[in-house]
Amino acid sequence: MIRIGVISDTHLSHPTKELGDLADGPFKEVEMILHAGDMTELRVLDSFSGKKVIAVCGNMDSSLVRKEFPVNRVISAGGYKIGLTHGWGAPQGIEERIARQFEGVDCIVYGHTHHPSARKREGIFFFNPGAFGGGMGSSPRTVGLLTLGEEIEAEIIYL
Repeated sequence: MIRIGVISDTHLSHPTKELGDLADGPFKEVEMILHAGDMTELRVLDSFSGKKVIAVCGNMDSSLVRKEFPVNRVISAGGYKIGLTHGWGAPQGIEERIARQFEGVDCIVYGHTHHPSARKREGIFFFNPGAFGGGMGSSPRTVGLLTLGEEIEAEIIYL
């Protein structure tokens, strides 16, 4: 069984104590952290030093982040193929749009909407951890955990 910390939409220019607290809190026992974009600045990832971080860039990221990270990537973990992307456009139809970016994946992790979501659809598990930086309007700040075992399971953590 593999546990993966999942975060998106930090929207920070530098590391914060709250972000750093994740490494000793919800992300303490994870084998890696997936960042689904919109970190804004590269140094935000310094909060996770000591942990393996795999990231993609999002629409609000600086040019340095865009140069460092791709828009989409696929990783293998726990016998599963996981697509990682930020997403784009309106929240309606985002899963259909991002699904076209990947072939043969078991799970797609994404962000952009600022609303957490975990569901299986057409054989693919879609997971959006919501937004560490908070949702649009008054939505709470959230991150997520993926557990890869006999099945893919997800947990949304409200901060």
